[in-house]
Amino acid sequence: MTSASVPDTTRVGLLARIEAKPEHAADVEGLLTGALALAQEETGTTVWFALRLGPTTFGIFDAFGSDEDRTAHLQGRIAAALMENAPKLLAESPEILPVDILAAKLA
Repeated sequence: MTSASVPDTTRVGLLARIEAKPEHAADVEGLLTGALALAQEETGTTVWFALRLGPTTFGIFDAFGSDEDRTAHLQGRIAAALMENAPKLLAESPEILPVDILAAKLA
């Protein structure tokens, strides 16, 4: 079901939780802040946030206009960089949840 309070550009999203190895928290932070440039290149990614949730816990929230855009993002350069570096930097595999946006306020 589509809500009138959700812009067409933010219908679906991803919510990821990333747990860094304590000795690599700064590296994960650098990887995520550096990924902003890659997110900006993705025309289908309309909202992208990298988050710090705790000393070694990070997150990513992003939104897309369609399932196709979300799938393209999951197959893109940010996901590839994260998974390539996961064995060295992460304490566990990232938890990546697909979400449906119910309501949104955008500037």
